[in-house]
Amino acid sequence: MDARQKTELLRTAAGRVEFDAPMRRRTTFRVGGNAEALYEAPDLEDLCRIVSYLVGEEIPYLVIGRGSNVLVRDGGIRGVVILLSGTFSRIEGRQPDESDVVAGAGLSIADLLIWCRRRGLSGIEFLAGIPGTVGGAVAMNAGAFGDEIGSWVREIRLVDPHGELHTIDRSRLTFSYRSLDMERGAIIAQVGFRLNPETGKDVAGSISGYLKRRKASQPIEDASAGSVFKNPPNDYAGRLIEEAGLKGKRFGGAMISSKHANFIVNTGGATAADVLALIDAAREAVMRTVGIELKPEIHVVGDPAGVDTGEKPDALIP
Repeated sequence: MDARQKTELLRTAAGRVEFDAPMRRRTTFRVGGNAEALYEAPDLEDLCRIVSYLVGEEIPYLVIGRGSNVLVRDGGIRGVVILLSGTFSRIEGRQPDESDVVAGAGLSIADLLIWCRRRGLSGIEFLAGIPGTVGGAVAMNAGAFGDEIGSWVREIRLVDPHGELHTIDRSRLTFSYRSLDMERGAIIAQVGFRLNPETGKDVAGSISGYLKRRKASQPIEDASAGSVFKNPPNDYAGRLIEEAGLKGKRFGGAMISSKHANFIVNTGGATAADVLALIDAAREAVMRTVGIELKPEIHVVGDPAGVDTGEKPDALIP
């Protein structure tokens, strides 16, 4: 962005912009360079206005919720990183069917589950322990323990690349493994779920059970971005990486977790380059040993240190 664009962005966003914002503070990996600008959207009206401005100026943008499932390269991110806050963190039941839930895309998964527990609504407890937001979870069709969030989505409201709002019902949504088919540049603003009535006690018990299973098998206490690779058909990425002998392998401050080989953790002082080196090592080792190509589940964005690739970042990031 040039000086004029930065000044205009500040004016359009009513000052809710931070320039040269450290992304290591905004991601669960705790690595990566700075974003050229970080904008915190308080409501739909502001978001639509900013998106329209950015597209008109050909300024790249992307949305990062809690910064999980994303790796920011050490060279940082050109353009604008958008965070959804304010009204995007609200949730409510819909009358007359109280099993219909409407959640803002900026709401954390943890807060969504707390709300469901208090009102006795069941179905998405398998998400317990995922440190993302509703919008990010739906954009990547987050799943665990044999279930996926897309199965529970009734409709979504999104802002298109022209800054216009649309509501899309379930019949027009195409979910697949760790993916939702969306127009490039579109931003999920709100999600409607249809859940099952249940007692709060039973919902709490289910959440607790999933959390125990996750804590027993995953390094959720460490800085990571969750599962690094998608599971190949009829197999598990973690098993293949462990079989290739890479469990516990280190590069700089990054390590393939000794608890679950499909997790890379920041043991302290890691760089994005360290993490990428381990990703490459795992892919090469698995291809060499069993001939299977592992495909990343995490989104890698930004530029390598000191390099401007000229590419625009993806807009659909959890």
